[in-house]
Amino acid sequence: MIESISNTVTLRFLAEPSDVNFGGKVHGGAVMKWIDQAGYACAANWSGQYCVTVYVGGIRFFKPISIGDMVEITATVIYTGNSSMHIAINVQAGNPRRQDRVKTTHCVMVFAAVDDNGKTVPVPKWVPELPHAIEMENYAKKLMALRQNIEDEMKPYM
Repeated sequence: MIESISNTVTLRFLAEPSDVNFGGKVHGGAVMKWIDQAGYACAANWSGQYCVTVYVGGIRFFKPISIGDMVEITATVIYTGNSSMHIAINVQAGNPRRQDRVKTTHCVMVFAAVDDNGKTVPVPKWVPELPHAIEMENYAKKLMALRQNIEDEMKPYM
């Protein structure tokens, strides 16, 4: 039996009082840590390798997360290069006594698979098949072009 590798990882847990900021909501830094953990789990699962974070971009906080909320972080491979993986991260949260969740945060991360010496290694190619997956791959490609434009603009100041 051949099992296919899943391109999605979902983490679920309750937001704890230790995650609180001065405003009484979950601290943005805690959310960013969760995002990195989910992204890493997804990239390592897809590649079967140790992975390093190469880029985190456009973190958008839509709504705050309350202490006691059920937090659901979904990390999905949306594009692969030779050794890199673009991972879309969506964070949702809500009252654990109800099933409805509200999108609170979104970003895209890029991870690279590396060997024991820190050299990049090839990753399995992800090929989108469904319309939404194709749309997400195109989204990743647009973001790559935007990042390149930003890097080009920054070169004189680096």
